Amino acid sequence: MEAFDQNYCLEVFQRLLSVDSTTGQYEEIQRLLCTILDELGCPYTLTHKGGVLAYPCGAGASLAVTAHLDDIGLMVRHVNADGTLNVCPVGGLYPFYCTGENVRIHSRAGKVFTGTVCRTPNSIHVTEEELRSVLPDFRTNVCVVLDEDVKSAADTHALGIDTGDMIALEPRFTLSNGYVKSRFVDDKACAAVVLALIKSLHDSGTMLPRPVCFYFAVYEEIGHGTTWLPQGITDVLAVDIAPTGPEQNSDEHKVSIFAKDSRFPYHWGMTNELRQAAIDAGVDFVMDIFTPHYGTDGDASVLAGYDIRHAAIGPGTANSHGYERTHVDGLRNTYDLLRAYLMNR
Repeated sequence: MEAFDQNYCLEVFQRLLSVDSTTGQYEEIQRLLCTILDELGCPYTLTHKGGVLAYPCGAGASLAVTAHLDDIGLMVRHVNADGTLNVCPVGGLYPFYCTGENVRIHSRAGKVFTGTVCRTPNSIHVTEEELRSVLPDFRTNVCVVLDEDVKSAADTHALGIDTGDMIALEPRFTLSNGYVKSRFVDDKACAAVVLALIKSLHDSGTMLPRPVCFYFAVYEEIGHGTTWLPQGITDVLAVDIAPTGPEQNSDEHKVSIFAKDSRFPYHWGMTNELRQAAIDAGVDFVMDIFTPHYGTDGDASVLAGYDIRHAAIGPGTANSHGYERTHVDGLRNTYDLLRAYLMNR
């Protein structure tokens, strides 16, 4: 099988980033993914709620490899009297991680507006003490200011903006000295790694020894991405970020094999298979545990009652759910472990 195609992985990552896909807003990202799979000559089917199932080696599978395409973001809670937007998070987005970020507001009529997540009040020169001493809070002192000449709720409503409209953050992708910096490394970078593997299978004409389904889910960030599985699936391998931090082994240059997350341990036998595959292939990996606030789509399948084994791997990633950072080495090692595992099962 061909080596990791870094250029393709980063190219397709940026293509995925070009589409706003806050959890629940799946139609456009689903269409883009189908276009990419068509380019790769990979058969696929669609789930009723928005996911995509890719079958590069033919229909039917016992192993599902899952990566998610939905992003954390915001939703309009109500329009404030001054025309700004009171917002609530979609997924695990905290105000201190998005204040000052540029956003796009998607109305249900299909119009897109731009704006900025701001503190209220918002000028350090005028209200220094309040800005320094009070934590940002979506409910009380953080809003979205529109790039429109609005002065009242009526002005904003006249634009067609209302409660329930979706708000997507600007990804701001950049590559510097091998470091990949962007929002939504979680999990579009991992989806790009999976697509790079599908491309490698296509280009080399390689057939996997075990039938595999690549499951691109769209509700992972709120907990139900893979609560339904295709018939015949007995194992689920999630490809997701491995958060770095104090007392964590995860490293942006390496792939992590997850031993446990905030819900429960991953399957002992399947995790050991991944560990041995990494050792045999010379992959630069670590084992790690992620608590108290982390889970993957593999957990969702287990909690849905499926009789499966589940495991997870992913690149070490800093600043999780913020302006995230990983390294191309971490993406490469994730690809190499995924390839090694699939080729030996």
